[in-house]
Amino acid sequence: MSKRKNLLRAAALVAALPLALAGCAANEQATPDTSTEGAESGAVSSAISGIYSGAGASSQEAAQASWVAAFQTANPDVTINYNPVGSGAGRKQFIEGAVAFAGSDSYLSEDELTSTFTPCAADTDVLSLPVYISPIAVAFNLEGVDALNLDAETIAAIFKGSITSWNDAAIVALNPGTELPEQPITVVYRSDDSGTTKNFAAYLSDNADTIWDAEPEDKFPYSFAGAEGAQGTSGVVQAISAGTGTIGYADASKVADLATVALRVGNEFVPYSAAGAAKVVEVSPVVEGRSTHDIAIDLDRTTTESGSYPLVLISYLLVCQQYEDPATAEFIKAYAGYIVSPEGQQAAAAGAGSAPLSEATTTKVVESIDSIG
Repeated sequence: MSKRKNLLRAAALVAALPLALAGCAANEQATPDTSTEGAESGAVSSAISGIYSGAGASSQEAAQASWVAAFQTANPDVTINYNPVGSGAGRKQFIEGAVAFAGSDSYLSEDELTSTFTPCAADTDVLSLPVYISPIAVAFNLEGVDALNLDAETIAAIFKGSITSWNDAAIVALNPGTELPEQPITVVYRSDDSGTTKNFAAYLSDNADTIWDAEPEDKFPYSFAGAEGAQGTSGVVQAISAGTGTIGYADASKVADLATVALRVGNEFVPYSAAGAAKVVEVSPVVEGRSTHDIAIDLDRTTTESGSYPLVLISYLLVCQQYEDPATAEFIKAYAGYIVSPEGQQAAAAGAGSAPLSEATTTKVVESIDSIG
């Protein structure tokens, strides 16, 4: 049996429990399969134990909750702790060895790849593996207005502080028939280092570079009267909800009942959707010049394909290709295998509204997971 088939079989064993776990009693745990068939060729059994920690993207919080619950139920001797401290802090903790893996809304940069990653064996690669695809919603709270159409230039001007009132001519022109008040706009942005910010800024940089002149980074680049920072995805959503005339950006899974913006894509306005985000990923190439099993994706945020939603993030699982500790490597292979399995992707879609990975992307990620040791 090939290594890839062994991994797929192992992932299926780990994930072979109903997705209706939420309806089960907390003490009802699936009996793990303790078979060691195929272990000699690298297959991961479900008899894994230990306490393992990850940290990073708050966009992954809901998905990680679903993945952790299912995996721990199938593996009752495993405890997984995921701390949604933000992508930047998660990458830092992974480099320093405080966690076994990180979640990040941007792949590791060339500079970061030159770091010494404490959990990893010497001279090994560190892999960015796409596991979570989600639209970023531009959400707002404006009395009497339930939806808005905006283009990239207008969004950039709002978040740079150039447009300061809700009845600005640029907003009015894009929303004929909508009564917009003469009310100040309060911009809410991520105050922490955030991959969501970097993806949001990259969309604006790619589509409105005459206005958004800052290089996309994890830190929000502008400071002006009428803007306030908030910690994490939940902090941004809370600040938008608690204010009046507020607008911000967040992983769409967390915006709840807030009103959201439809983006101009070509000649149409497209509300956020998981399917629209997935379309963008499908037409985007892999970044060239990286290690064989690294799967960093160069998002095409300028696509005008009908129905696509180009304000999208891919959230990555950051792992060592080779770990110093064999038990950690065994856990990572099993947990990552479950995450990218059809069951794991369906759990994230149900719990977080994300878009499942395509079959082609899944195949690439499974091959990368198979290389972990």
